Amino acid sequence: MTSLPLIPADRPVLIAGPTASGKSALALEIAESQGGVVVNADAIQVYENWRILTARPSPEDEARAPHALYGHVAFDANYSVGHWLREVQPLLTDGARPIITGGTGLYFTALTQGLAKIPPTPPEIRAEADERVARDGFQALLAELDADTAARIDRQNPMRVQRAWEVLLATGRPLAAWQDDTPAPLLPETDCVPILFDVDKDWLNTRIAHRFDQMLAMGALDEARANLDRWDPALLSSKAIGAPELIAHLQGDIPLDEARTRATIATRQFAKRQRTWFRSKMKTWFKYRPDSAV
Repeated sequence: MTSLPLIPADRPVLIAGPTASGKSALALEIAESQGGVVVNADAIQVYENWRILTARPSPEDEARAPHALYGHVAFDANYSVGHWLREVQPLLTDGARPIITGGTGLYFTALTQGLAKIPPTPPEIRAEADERVARDGFQALLAELDADTAARIDRQNPMRVQRAWEVLLATGRPLAAWQDDTPAPLLPETDCVPILFDVDKDWLNTRIAHRFDQMLAMGALDEARANLDRWDPALLSSKAIGAPELIAHLQGDIPLDEARTRATIATRQFAKRQRTWFRSKMKTWFKYRPDSAV
């Protein structure tokens, strides 16, 4: 085990890490022992229609300490890092000390390093990008990015690639150029306690497989069934890992065992992308490994 750093009770805490690593449990433990509000930093946990499948805190956990920015966005709404920063800003100064936890690395880097003020993407450009991705794959958009932007983004993340392409087309200016004009961050790293879960890959993969079984036992299939009639794979909320697989099962396309296998593989791939981002962008964060991961 790597011991936690000293955490002053009045200092904001950031807890990042790959999916299924135990971030939420640590955030809740700190909130209960020292006080504070647990603030979501996961791009999909903001949506109201997936609680079980996104591993949002349970109602019982939410009763143990204050929580914010979980499940408050409509299933068909767009939500971006800019939306999140606007919502998290008052939580940094009003009321209880924030304990911000999640696996969306971009949220943390935008919070601690600043976010470029890029104009919103016009709907017609978003539609063109969606059509290109559906027809040619996101790699076709990646090939059209400037070298500087391509070197900075997560090239394995279709959403990040599409976003960079949309910025270039909408503004005529590369995403990297916008990033170079980034304003000061809302919460510099020096003003908080930044903790990064640094866990073994095999240990994490075992937890991922076990957690998806737990989700099924808790009713993830019923949750997917509740979303079946309004399912739209183009929605951001539909990017919840396991959702496309369970929907495919409910539509009669694959058996449940195959849906489970596919979802587990997708989760492992997602965790790998997360770890790559963290190693690149969070080199100065305190690396934490809990007892169970040793």
